[in-house]
Amino acid sequence: MEVQRTTFKKMSLRKFISNKTMAVLAVLLTAFANTSAFAQEAAAGAAATAAAKPVDMEPIYKSAIFYALLFLLLCLFIAIVGKALRVYELTREAQDKPMGINWNAINGSLFALFLIVGLYGVYWEYTVHGNMLLPEAASEHGKKIDNMFNITLIITTIVFVLTHIFLFTFSYFYKHSGKRKAYYYPHNNTLEKIWTFIPALVLTVLVLMGFLTWRSIFYKVEDPNNKPINIEITSQQFAWTIRYAGKDGVVGRKNFKLITGVNGLGVDFKDKNAMDDLLADEMVIPVNKPVKLILTSKDVLHSFYMPNFRVQLNTVPGMASFFEFTPTITTAEMQVKTGDPSFKYLFYCSKICGSGHYNMQKTVRVISQEEYNAWIAKQPTYLTNDLRKQFGLPLVADPAAPAATAAEPAAKDTAAVKTNQLALKK
Repeated sequence: MEVQRTTFKKMSLRKFISNKTMAVLAVLLTAFANTSAFAQEAAAGAAATAAAKPVDMEPIYKSAIFYALLFLLLCLFIAIVGKALRVYELTREAQDKPMGINWNAINGSLFALFLIVGLYGVYWEYTVHGNMLLPEAASEHGKKIDNMFNITLIITTIVFVLTHIFLFTFSYFYKHSGKRKAYYYPHNNTLEKIWTFIPALVLTVLVLMGFLTWRSIFYKVEDPNNKPINIEITSQQFAWTIRYAGKDGVVGRKNFKLITGVNGLGVDFKDKNAMDDLLADEMVIPVNKPVKLILTSKDVLHSFYMPNFRVQLNTVPGMASFFEFTPTITTAEMQVKTGDPSFKYLFYCSKICGSGHYNMQKTVRVISQEEYNAWIAKQPTYLTNDLRKQFGLPLVADPAAPAATAAEPAAKDTAAVKTNQLALKK
């Protein structure tokens, strides 16, 4: 009799434990009890700490360890829930009961949910972040690059959306239900030809479009009536040096062996083209005039980047890279377009070249041809008297010196007149 009572109690306990509702309530009760205890302890600790000194949590929220611990806690929570569900399934299996949770239905519903959320995410990215991709193109070739980029983006977006709709809806409608058998369909030549030929055709068009755009940018026929302005940009950690061609329109040669404290670029003044080169602190270029950039580096690999003009090219030590473009929008016009009176074009280094990488930027001003002519006439030559001494070249007078010399006699005459006036009064 005692054995029967014990057996009955065990069966009742098993039935009680295997009950789905009671199992869920037990899990919730345990979680609530643990959370309440933890909250009480945290509140007590926080109250004691607050009474002593307020804690600044901002450094904690900014630390990587905090988010790593949150991730581990999330993984632990998922693991606990998974184990609880596994125990529940094993209990039903031990009692020869049918599966309590239809995972195929759940997975199919999750596929449908992910499709909806994912498509909304794509829409949100296009509408919110779409305008953050690149600013308006301010060069002739920039419009070609943007056109190529937009065509590629439209085609790939259509393919992305359609393929994911087919993938997720197929998984939802044809999830396993035990009521049908999958059809064995190993091979179809027609389908394989279709999904091979169409992507190959589309990719061929995109590649050819990119190739032709690239050639139109890098292989230009020079117009003798509209020759480009030659500007040399030299990068170093962590600065840019800008050298303009002089009246001859040619930038002089450089030799790294000639680099000194005075000749920072290593310009070779045996080349006559280097004698009239100009030094500038900013890049100033005339609108609708071709500009040819000569890009070099003194130390490590840098990357010359002008986002508004769609110009980006590496500067490599020991070699020169070239890029020609034509600006189409002046700085003043872009200030009106953007509604920002303080707007200015900039060029940057887009390679992480060291600790001062963030500071490698220079201003670019796009102005009219008349303004450019007036500006370039005021720029100093790279060849100074110190460099003339180093290379044994004849010195030139300081432009300010003649003015000062001419002013001295005038001052002396004025003093003499005043002295004579005083003498007459006496």
